[in-house]
This record gives sequence, C-alpha cells and structure tokens, in this order.
Amino acid sequence: MNKKEKYEALLPRLEALMEGEQDWTAAMANFAAEVHETFGFFWTGFYRVTGGLLLLGPFQGPVACTRIKYGRGVCGTAWKEKVTQVVPDVHLFPGHIACSSLSESEIVVPVFDDRNEVVAVLDIDSREKNTFDETDRVYLERAVKFLPWASSEAVRERD
Repeated sequence: MNKKEKYEALLPRLEALMEGEQDWTAAMANFAAEVHETFGFFWTGFYRVTGGLLLLGPFQGPVACTRIKYGRGVCGTAWKEKVTQVVPDVHLFPGHIACSSLSESEIVVPVFDDRNEVVAVLDIDSREKNTFDETDRVYLERAVKFLPWASSEAVRERD
C-alpha cells in the first residue's frame, strides 16, 4: 500500500477506536499506537497543554522530553502558531529540541477544541529526512478530529 492508501485504511480504524471514548489518556494511547503500528514511525505521541506548557502524554517509541515551552521547538511552534508543522530536516528548524539525536524529520499537528484553542499536539518523528509531506498533513489533521476532547465540554472535564 502507498501512503495515501494506508491513511484511507487508518481513518476508519481511528474513528472506531475513538467512538464513545471519553477518557483522553485512553484515546491518546490507542490513537498513537494505531498510527505508530500502521506506519512504523520512530516516535508517535501527544503533548497536552497543561499549566502553560506542553506536557508529555501517551506515546509509542523511545523516551521523550517531558515538558516543552510555548513557542519552543517544533511542538511549541505548532501550539503557538496553531498550524501543522511539517519539518523535512529537523536539524534545519530554528530552535529544534533534540529529544533524540536519531530523529531526522517531524510533523506536529495541533489538536483544537471547539473554541479553536489548542489542547494538545500530535507529534510524529522519523529516522529519515523528508518523511512527511502534504498527504500526512491532510490526513493527520482529519484524524485528530476524531479525538474525544475536540469539544469544550470534554476539555473542561479533564481540567
């Protein structure tokens, strides 16, 4: 299967996994695992907006940075700018935070509530340069909309 076909198969699985799930830790854990297994990425996981920082959430892969400041690195930039960051070569990204020296490219997708506030980011790293492109951006932005906290009510319940 090519990348687009993998995403086309992945979206219904993610939607089914998220359907009816109200616990955000369970949702993030299964979401990260399903994406990680489908593509075999180096690192797949979430950072949650908590107390003015991005705090590490459920993930698949090696250990990671635990806290990221607003506007710092690729994750903090996605949070600040409210825009998906597609980074072909992390070594060329100003202020990149190297949680692992093995990471070569990255995509970070902000997750919004219904007030258009970023409540988390999906962070995916690859060991190869130029892994992520417009196809990844489009499908992952669709996918994060299945997450249960993409509403103000769910966000207020978790605080």
